[in-house]
Amino acid sequence: MKTLFFTCLLVVSTWATAQPFASADATAGKALVDKHCINCHTENFGGDGSGIYTREYRKVKTSKGLVAQIRNCNTMLGLKWFEDEELNVASYLNKTYYKFTE
Repeated sequence: MKTLFFTCLLVVSTWATAQPFASADATAGKALVDKHCINCHTENFGGDGSGIYTREYRKVKTSKGLVAQIRNCNTMLGLKWFEDEELNVASYLNKTYYKFTE
C-alpha cells in the first residue's frame, strides 16, 4: 500500500512539475489572447501574430519570464486583468507555444 501511495505521489509531483500553470484555465486564456493580444501582435509581427512567440530572439525564456511579460502587457495596455487571468493566458501560451516544464 505504501508503495502505491509513493508511486502516485511521484506521478502527481512529476505531472505538476511538467505543468507550470496546471491550475490555470488555458481555454479562458485563449479567449483573452484572441480578444486583447492578436491585433497588436499581428500589426507588429505580421501573419497571425504568433511570430512574437516563435521568433528566434524572443524575450521570454522561462515560465516566470512569461508571466512577467504578460503582466507587462497587462499594465501597458491597461487591461486590468486579475492574477488568475494572467495565469490563464500563461497556461494557454505555454501549452501552445513555449512548452516550459517548470
